[in-house]
Amino acid sequence: MLAKSGTDKEKEHAAAALGNLAFDNADNQKAIADLGGLAPLTELAKSGTDKQKEDAAGALWNLSFNDDNKKTMAEAGGVAPLIALVQSGTDKAKMYAAGALRALALNADNRTAIVKAGGVAPLIELARSGTDRQKQYAASALWNLAVNDDNKKAIAEAGGVAPLIELARSGTDKQKE
Repeated sequence: MLAKSGTDKEKEHAAAALGNLAFDNADNQKAIADLGGLAPLTELAKSGTDKQKEDAAGALWNLSFNDDNKKTMAEAGGVAPLIALVQSGTDKAKMYAAGALRALALNADNRTAIVKAGGVAPLIELARSGTDRQKQYAASALWNLAVNDDNKKAIAEAGGVAPLIELARSGTDKQKE
């Protein structure tokens, strides 16, 4: 698979192609996972070039809409690279990673895993200081994490209430949803 062994440009294109194939297509989301696509995308999100990380995060986001993939991604170590991208990725990588974490947090086990991996503080910071779409996806991820009582406490203790109130007060319509 190119995402594992190609040139830098081939890896970028492979990750982007996999992301496009996975977009809004449950059959492709399943096929990509079944054929072992999650591991190389996770590796690119962790240690690729900035563009590879961006494309891999976008692909992982699209793949995270499949319920089976949510579990498999977390079990394969996909949470930590996404949190790292929320903290220090490119603007697009931050948005894609926050979107992926938002989707992964729909799974109860992943909610706990995201918090244990240190995901709350970076999501709060992104909700506070990101671009409009970054704020939207970070707030949505925090919303999904807050379904868990322990996570509610962790979000509040990490200072998450104030930026969420600010978004409710003055954010875009999408951020307020």
